[in-house]
Amino acid sequence: MNTNKEALDTGSNCIEVQYFFEEDTHSMDALVQNKCEYELLALIREVASRLRLRITIETAPLAEEGFRRRFKIALKKEHKAAAAAITIATTALTAVIAAPLAASAGSEARKLIEQLQETPEFSNIDNKRMQLQVEKLRLQMISSCENLDASNIIKKRRSNFFELLNRYPRIRQVRFTALNELKTTVTQEKNLLRQHFDTFILTTNVLEPEEADDIDIEIISPVLKKSSYKWTGMYQGKPRSFIMQSKEFKKLVQTGKVQFRNGTSINCQLTLQKKMNNEGTERITGMIINRVNHYFENDKPVETVEGKKQKKQPEPEITQLALFM
Repeated sequence: MNTNKEALDTGSNCIEVQYFFEEDTHSMDALVQNKCEYELLALIREVASRLRLRITIETAPLAEEGFRRRFKIALKKEHKAAAAAITIATTALTAVIAAPLAASAGSEARKLIEQLQETPEFSNIDNKRMQLQVEKLRLQMISSCENLDASNIIKKRRSNFFELLNRYPRIRQVRFTALNELKTTVTQEKNLLRQHFDTFILTTNVLEPEEADDIDIEIISPVLKKSSYKWTGMYQGKPRSFIMQSKEFKKLVQTGKVQFRNGTSINCQLTLQKKMNNEGTERITGMIINRVNHYFENDKPVETVEGKKQKKQPEPEITQLALFM
């Protein structure tokens, strides 16, 4: 049997988590442990999803002393480069779990995946076709690393995990390791001391406001007179309350120049205020319409003054380019 093929088939398929305590003990509060692992498993599944991998996760048995947990990663659908995919995946997973908020999880994962090219499991493959398949897979997953930093689920689940550990005073350190089936370390161990747990914990669930332009909103309930009441409209198929900040449009409404009928819509520039829940899922908490570009009368768009002004403003890129012509 080809020894290089055997080496590839024993690729990394376990993520090991080891907890270290202040006192000499090998026991841990069961509720804390289960909550931590719930967050960790959710984090692993999200990272795999961002890497475009469908995986299963099993708990691997341990014979060693000390408090360790091993999670065996496997692909739901086997293919010829499956062992390489698992090696890459567990390497990336370990990097993301151990990346603090200030660091780019995608960059850390990409760096470790690139380093795998020099390891025997990847560099000593004699089969040319297998080499091409593995390289294609490696490049695909390096490209997918760009998706990791965009995931609030990753940030929130990782934050939840370290927040649980931070509230459990007996823990002084946690270690993450990617292991192969022979229990050999594939990447450098990630040792995280208690004093660094804060660097993984989010201080707020409020997200940065998001601005969007050229958005159509069907008005359900306008405010026809001066007041601080919110309007209601259909946004992305759902009724939403929002603050109308366009002074021009409010004046048009209050003076009766804009008449509302069933299905009346506006096109606008708005700000979305967002928060994420404990699972990292985003939800809209507020909408502010800053400018109305145009509204519709008998299905015909009527441009507002502020909409015309916005269209006349030169694009920043064009202005910069003109300086060099």
